[in-house]
Amino acid sequence: MPSDHSEWELPRLRASYGFEKDVRDSDEGEGGHEFFDAKFYPYSAPGSLPVFAAISKKHVVVCRLSQPKDKDRNPCEVIRVIRDDDPDAWNCACTWTKDPVTGRPLLCVSGTNAVVKVYDVKEGKAVRALAGHGGDINDLATSPANPQIIASASDDTTVRIWSLAPAHRQQPTLCILGGEGHSWNLLSVAFHNTGRYVLSAGHDQVINLWTLPDLPEEHTDDPIMIHFPHFSTSEVHSGLVDCVAFFGDLILSHACYEEIIVLWRIEGFSSEDPPPTQAQAPTSYDPSKLTRSAFAPVISPACPAQYTRLLEFQASDCGPQFFMRFKLFQSPRHHPVLAFCNAKSKTFFWDFARLTSYFEFMATLNNKDKERSEIIERPPWLHSKSTRRPNNPNRARDPSDKDSRASNGASSDPDSSTVPGVTHDSIHSWDELYDISSPHDHALKPHKVVGVSGEPKFVGRQVAWSPGGEWCVVVGNQNRALIFQRWAKDRGQ
Repeated sequence: MPSDHSEWELPRLRASYGFEKDVRDSDEGEGGHEFFDAKFYPYSAPGSLPVFAAISKKHVVVCRLSQPKDKDRNPCEVIRVIRDDDPDAWNCACTWTKDPVTGRPLLCVSGTNAVVKVYDVKEGKAVRALAGHGGDINDLATSPANPQIIASASDDTTVRIWSLAPAHRQQPTLCILGGEGHSWNLLSVAFHNTGRYVLSAGHDQVINLWTLPDLPEEHTDDPIMIHFPHFSTSEVHSGLVDCVAFFGDLILSHACYEEIIVLWRIEGFSSEDPPPTQAQAPTSYDPSKLTRSAFAPVISPACPAQYTRLLEFQASDCGPQFFMRFKLFQSPRHHPVLAFCNAKSKTFFWDFARLTSYFEFMATLNNKDKERSEIIERPPWLHSKSTRRPNNPNRARDPSDKDSRASNGASSDPDSSTVPGVTHDSIHSWDELYDISSPHDHALKPHKVVGVSGEPKFVGRQVAWSPGGEWCVVVGNQNRALIFQRWAKDRGQ
């Protein structure tokens, strides 16, 4: 584990790595050299070198990352390339699991042929094919609670829950989430850490939260049909939603054209409560009602809304592109870090711990009861800046105005004698990155931006984090992956 100080470190670009083109790539046509998904293998023994898979139209490229003694050497080693010879295949999604009997690493891959192909990565061969969807499969996810349970999101507007357990060999579909949930193609699916709840989203701008029933442990002929989610909304975004994820019980989501990532919560939802029954799912259809919830079904003074937008993160320069997916690194031992790559070769990082640390720092700085002689330590990552105040109509330009700090008790005239480097300009520049006291004033700028040069511009499709957070990989067009690293010195590398 890194030292306390380096925990604030954000990843550095280690390599911009171009995958070697296959001699048979000429048949792939437009989009053939674009990677759409990447995932790290999550089941390695502690201390093992991290392994990730990247998915293009026809290829699975499996790579191992290490820190060579020669810092100029590429840390990415290709250890397996698997080619999909199906002429109808155009793969775009993957998720890892492992063989329930042998423990061997398995990779599930899907795309336009509506089948989930399961590969034994060590052998480089497909060992199973899960069929049942009636349209393209655009996203896959593995349950954190059970590596044998897989979710798939399809153009047929349903999410299927599959099992790779031997008991379900003849009928691997355990549950279908559909019915009244979505009206158009799905693009994203995500599990809650408990494995009990599933998010789905797509072209219809709707985000649904589904509660999974108790899944059968033995063979069953007929999958469980779930027709209604326990929460549904089309109000969070105004464009098609191409990425959703849980952050604890909160939700992160991104939509095309909006150029923001939104953090929000479902009012009344807590994974610590008993899961609601299917009878509690809101089933009445009212076209004028854009949000339905079993967790806060009645709007009242005590519960004025069914969901609440908490923060927005500025994900600029995406243009008309969609299928651009962020990734949040989450670990009980480390800071949560959000990463996203735009359509102009720039990768953004946000450290969620900085948001709460900054709030606490400013509250302490402006505490009217503090002793004048008290020395307040500025966080190590909060650098003093002397910049012009941004032209923001929501913020007062007059230094005597105090509204910009009113909501968290901060003063517009900090005591710079106790905290060197704290000025009006530095506070305004910090607010753009860290201020959560007025979440609706502005989208938070990235805490770190890393760009790569070259034409055409790199378009990031998927971000992946290693299980320990030491590595971050971004895949996209140009047959390329960006390799980021942090904590190299702390790990003795």
